[in-house]
Amino acid sequence: MTTGFNLARIIGVLAATAVLSACSAVKLGYNNFHEVAYWWLDGYVDFDRSQTTRVREDLARLHLWHRSNELPQYADLLQKMERLAPGDVTPAQVCGFFDELRERLNALAEQSEPAVVTLALGLAPEQLLHIERKYGKSNADYRKDWVQLTPTELKEKRVKRVLERSEMIYGRLGEAQRARLRQQMEQSAFDAQRILAERQRRQQDALQTLRKLAGQPVAMAEARMLLRGYIERAQQSPNATYRAIQEALIQENCRNVAATHNSTTAAQREAAVQRLSSYQRDLRELAGNDK
Repeated sequence: MTTGFNLARIIGVLAATAVLSACSAVKLGYNNFHEVAYWWLDGYVDFDRSQTTRVREDLARLHLWHRSNELPQYADLLQKMERLAPGDVTPAQVCGFFDELRERLNALAEQSEPAVVTLALGLAPEQLLHIERKYGKSNADYRKDWVQLTPTELKEKRVKRVLERSEMIYGRLGEAQRARLRQQMEQSAFDAQRILAERQRRQQDALQTLRKLAGQPVAMAEARMLLRGYIERAQQSPNATYRAIQEALIQENCRNVAATHNSTTAAQREAAVQRLSSYQRDLRELAGNDK
């Protein structure tokens, strides 16, 4: 459960934790997600006592629902990946997996909507200011981490991230494969400044939406409609230029993932099969764990 001011982020954390739950430390993190999520959200909102009780209860219920309803579907998705891993894949097949993941995120957003709206209606003016200040700090961190880097630093940072994710599945990549990753980053449509601008647009949209809800005599149906409008705009920007860049990045990522996979050796693909199979077992184990 979240207030809607950063719904996509908290949902993304939960989904990523589910998919990458292969080690005991991450399993522990997933099992304690509702507590971690509470403290993360409290850093944005600064909950009062009554909100604290309700948010903790809502997060616990959402966590139980996600464990029993969503983890098995993530395991099924990994099983589909495992079946394709021994052969070559196309960018369209990779994008298909992204589309399925998006469906799961949408399901989680829908499940959390009533609790999100209820909390948003009860936010105080000082809490909205707290959120706004937190956004400012988050943006400053993003500038430091991405916008202020030199082109070489930015490329190397992105290469490192992609390399770590790839090697988590395939094991160590060879020099030719690493060189291909660097070439992909050099040709990328990634633009940190434009992404920051879109982040700021979403944040202002979120704050405007919350101001229409917080402490206002708004019917639940209207409040849910306002929240859905914000989520839709967060998913698909009203800015046509950014939408074009976003779509270009999605297609680029699908091509890059397919190209990396198709460059792998038989041994690397077998490693991928083993890891994907292990991830599935972990997810199904978590799904059956009610504690």
